[in-house]
Order: sequence, then structure tokens, then C-alpha cells
Amino acid sequence: MKEKIQQALKQWNPEIQLTVVARFIQKGADRPLHGSEYIVRLYDRDIFGDDDYLGSSKLNENGEAHIHFFPSDIANADAGLESLPDLYILLFKDDVVHFQSKVWDDVDFDKLGHIDLREGDVLNFGTFLVG
Repeated sequence: MKEKIQQALKQWNPEIQLTVVARFIQKGADRPLHGSEYIVRLYDRDIFGDDDYLGSSKLNENGEAHIHFFPSDIANADAGLESLPDLYILLFKDDVVHFQSKVWDDVDFDKLGHIDLREGDVLNFGTFLVG
């Protein structure tokens, strides 16, 4: 039994986690948005059907959202027409969309991100000024 467990652990290859990071600054005040009223959600736009919800994050003290997900979370509802995700984020304030980013078409984490051994691939969407 012990040998079977050791063999299984040697063959185990967990999926690398992907992370999208975005920062939000209050326009005109130059201070980070944060607080329990804000939540950021990440989506993969699909050609057919509903967009895929990938995850959410609250904003930390620096106004940053860190949304973690796995590639298998991206359901391929596009009948094989897409191989890379088209990502966008929504910033909600009290359950109302406060900001929507542009759509990043064909996001390739291998080319745009960098490997973080603790988090996997990380893609920084940048800083957004929000009115």
C-alpha cells in the first residue's frame, strides 16, 4: 500500500494555477479603491453562449485584485473555435457594475505572464483609473 501511494505521488502533476492581477485607483483622488463594497470578477468572453465566470477577488489595501483560477475552469463553449481565452474584468460596487475593462483577446499566459512558483502564471492587467 505504501509503495502505491509513493508511486501515485511521483506521477501526480497538479495543474498550474493562473492569476490575473488588476489595480484600481480613484480618479482625481489618486488613492487606491478598497473596502467591502468592491469586488472584481474575471470572465472569459465566449462567441456562443454565456461568458465563462472564472473567479473573483476583493480589493486589498493597495486597490489590487488577485484572481486565481485553473485553465480547466475555462469551459470551451465555442465549439473548438477558440484555443485561447478572451479575458475581461468587471468591478462591482455594491452589486452594481462600476467599471468594465476592455476585452483582452487571445490571452496567452506563456507569452504575457511570468512564472511564480507559488502562484503559477501571473498576468498583470495593469492599473485602472475609476471615476
